[in-house]
Amino acid sequence: MERPQKYHIKKKISLDKLDWHIKIEQNAKIQQKLYFVRFRYLGDSIEEATSRLGITKRIGYDWQNRWNEKGYEGLLPKSGSGRPSKLSDEDLFELKTILESKGFWTADEVKNLVKDKFDIDYCSNSIRNLLRKICKKYNVHYCLDNRSPENAEEILKKPGKNK
Repeated sequence: MERPQKYHIKKKISLDKLDWHIKIEQNAKIQQKLYFVRFRYLGDSIEEATSRLGITKRIGYDWQNRWNEKGYEGLLPKSGSGRPSKLSDEDLFELKTILESKGFWTADEVKNLVKDKFDIDYCSNSIRNLLRKICKKYNVHYCLDNRSPENAEEILKKPGKNK
């Protein structure tokens, strides 16, 4: 005899509408969550549904709670996730103003500027993300080969000589 379930899933939409959402969903992670809800609709326990999808029970309980509270919207990724910026909006505005005073900056130059001006130490990837956020273009240092001739650019510009 099967034990009654403590945690019920609320049927926010019909099974046909749920199947339609599963069919048109482009995001695989959301589709997986919708399959979990479908399995629960069809009578699977949380343990059975999570086992079918290869996820932990804790995640299944979380998805079910989000479904019960907000329905389909509860399964969508939360916006604004991730670590907040170490620089405030005022600091970002000040940094953008400083960066606009010069045409192009390298990521290393900006990294040193942020360290000196705001006493915040970012890694190079975070600096690049920060520059993208404030819509500033930056240059990348390229190592020059010490074996190349000093007039390499002139040689490349001459027609017919670079075979």
